[in-house]
This record gives sequence, structure tokens and C-alpha cells, in this order.
Amino acid sequence: MEKEIKILLVEDDLNLGFVIQDNLKHAGFKVHLSQDGKEGLNAFAGDKYDLCLFDVMLPKKDGFSLAEDVRKMNSTVPIIFLTAKSQTEDKIRGFKLGADDYITKPFSMDELLLRIEAILKRMGDYKTSKDLHNIGKYQFDVNNYTLVFGEAQKKLTKKEAEILKILSEQKGKVVERELILNMVWGDDSYFNGRSLDVFITKLRKYLNQDEGIAIKNIHGVGFSLED
Repeated sequence: MEKEIKILLVEDDLNLGFVIQDNLKHAGFKVHLSQDGKEGLNAFAGDKYDLCLFDVMLPKKDGFSLAEDVRKMNSTVPIIFLTAKSQTEDKIRGFKLGADDYITKPFSMDELLLRIEAILKRMGDYKTSKDLHNIGKYQFDVNNYTLVFGEAQKKLTKKEAEILKILSEQKGKVVERELILNMVWGDDSYFNGRSLDVFITKLRKYLNQDEGIAIKNIHGVGFSLED
């Protein structure tokens, strides 16, 4: 990270709140945890945050009302709603309030971290400090877009490098197509989806010198880099 990213997490389920807080801290973020909407609003008013994670069903002040008040103080800070609700009308209300994303419980921490990274990346506030990735017998230099195998070096395009970075950071895990598309292109349209398939094919070709490496297509879900 270029700077310390501060996150305001407002979650009344303390067990879940502590789990999210610990995982975000482990990922390098500074996190303040509040247990209700009023406490969260006071925390936001008293400090500067780079991103907000608000549960919708909060005591004293619900997440939507909290977001409305936050937007009066700061119109640009990213807001992600965490909720057990999955009704379309709730999502629409959240986005009308200026939410940047909406994640439905239960969710995996990997998914939450990827969504946070995607938003911060679009804001220009996030840059990983993990510059070199070992992928089988290859070494991938994230910043220089290079893939090295022995004496041979392949220069990747920016999008190829971004896709490979996402897959290598989640090595052995399935990464949803939607997440890759939103992180690399900013939306998950059909045409961008076709482009993603082309880039995946190219990456498979670049990595074919090591038979122990595979980018698996999990049909209808996403991709997994197996090493």
C-alpha cells in the first residue's frame, strides 16, 4: 500500500465484527470497529477514513441512515453495505444512497478483500507491496508486467498482468468472473467477459512451459490458478 488505509467497520454482531477486523488488519488495513449506528457516526465525524463497511441492520441508527449522514459530511468516501438482506429493493436503496458495493451474508473474507481492493484501486488509493510472485517455475514481476522462465522473459500487457496478479494472489482458490471483471474493467458486461476469456487463453499459453501450472475454468463461476 502507498499509504495506510483506514476503514470504519460498523457491525453489531461482535463475533463477526472481530473476525472481519482481524482479517482486514492482517491484510494491512487499519480498522476501527463500532457496534451501532450512532457510535459509527461519531467515529466517522471524529476521524478520517478511506472506506466504510456498514451492516444494514444496526441498533440506534440503521446502516442506510448512517450512510445518509456520512454522505452529508463526505460525498466521495466509498461505502460497502454488509447485510443478510438480499431483496432487490434493499440493494437499490443502498446504491441510491451512494453505496459503492453491497455484499450479502454469509460471504468469504477473500471475496470481501477483493471487493475492497477493487474499490480502492479505482480510487487510486491501493497498491500491493507484494511485487514478485512465484508461479511454479515462473517469476511474475507485478510492477514491471514481466513473466520470467529461466532466461526467457515475457512482457505482459497491463490487463494481462492485472488478471494474473488477481489469480496468483488467490492461488488455489476460485476467483469469480464478476470480481475479475469489476477489478480489471470496472464492470462485468458481456463484451468484457469475452475479452477476459481471450486474456485467460493467452495467459495459459504464456505459462505452458511448466506442466504443473494450470488456470482452471470453473464453469459458471470463475477461474482458479493451480500450482
